[in-house]
Formats: sequence, C-alpha cells, structure tokens
Amino acid sequence: MVRPALRSRSLRRVHVTTPGGRRVVHYEKRRPGPARCARCGRPLNAVPRLRPNRLRQLSKTAKRPERPYGGVLCARCLAELLRQRIIAGQ
Repeated sequence: MVRPALRSRSLRRVHVTTPGGRRVVHYEKRRPGPARCARCGRPLNAVPRLRPNRLRQLSKTAKRPERPYGGVLCARCLAELLRQRIIAGQ
C-alpha cells in the first residue's frame, strides 16, 4: 500500500511509464488557480497556471505579457487606467 501521506486526494495521480516498461503512479500537487487582476479580479490571460518550481523554469516573457502592468492588471482595467491618466494629465 502507498504511504499514508500520499493517500490524500489533494495530490493528483499521474500514471507514468518507467524506462523498464512498468506503469507506476506518481503523486504531485495540483495546479493552482488562475492569476487574477488586482483591480477587478478577472482571470488574467497569458499568465500560465503552474506551480512555482515549474514557473521558475519559464523565461520572463512566458510568465506574463510584455506591457505595462503585465501580469497584474487585465487589458480592460489597464485601458481604463491609461484613459484616466491621459484625462487627468490634460
């Protein structure tokens, strides 16, 4: 039987074929929820849902969009923010 710590359903079961041809079960933590906009809470596009150790392996440009407030604000909130700043600046 598998060890008690791995019996929890909070871990996902991944069926893996080993080099020897055996099918075994690996246990790993589940994917996190989507990154959310700091202003409205809408899920952010172009931000991957990965665990921190996998996220670290990605390049900087793959982790978030390359625009002001990329990975923090959604496109709609960013557009509103820029409009407000342009109006306030005049």
